Amino acid sequence: MSESRRYPDEVAGPFQAPPFTFEDREGRDIEIRPHDGSDEEFEALVEMYTAFDPADRAQGIPPGQERRIRDWLDNILGEGCLNVVAWDGEDAAGHATLVPDGDASELAIFVLQAYQEAGIGTYLMEVLLGHGAENGVEKVWLTVERWNRAAVSLYKKMGFETSDSESFELEMTLRLAEAE
Repeated sequence: MSESRRYPDEVAGPFQAPPFTFEDREGRDIEIRPHDGSDEEFEALVEMYTAFDPADRAQGIPPGQERRIRDWLDNILGEGCLNVVAWDGEDAAGHATLVPDGDASELAIFVLQAYQEAGIGTYLMEVLLGHGAENGVEKVWLTVERWNRAAVSLYKKMGFETSDSESFELEMTLRLAEAE
């Protein structure tokens, strides 16, 4: 994808910052909060990603084997990355991350299949972007398979704009803050 990404001039948002609690379309009480760095949360995320449906994997993530999941989580839960987790009680239902990439951050979002189409992804993205805005993130980008209409629609709803569409993936960008 493009090394010189184009970002919208307009700032998107405002977005809800964590923590945030809501009732999803299935009547479950979901709480979205920043990852706290605890072993318990790490293990809950490993469990969620181990249960992830292989059909929902895109661009090789999340990884499929537990060892690779642990290594991947060590990287994206590390210093400099921002993470929020959607909780159904003690169970991780979804996870979203902003990973620093030069002067921007790359966004990735995952919702466990049993929790999809219940509104969790929308709130997870909203709260992650709010968390990013609170923590000084100015620009966000992501890639999505162009045929994933539900995801593309969600990203557009949040304010993302297509910046590159020359492959089977779309690259989309969003501005969270004015350039300094």
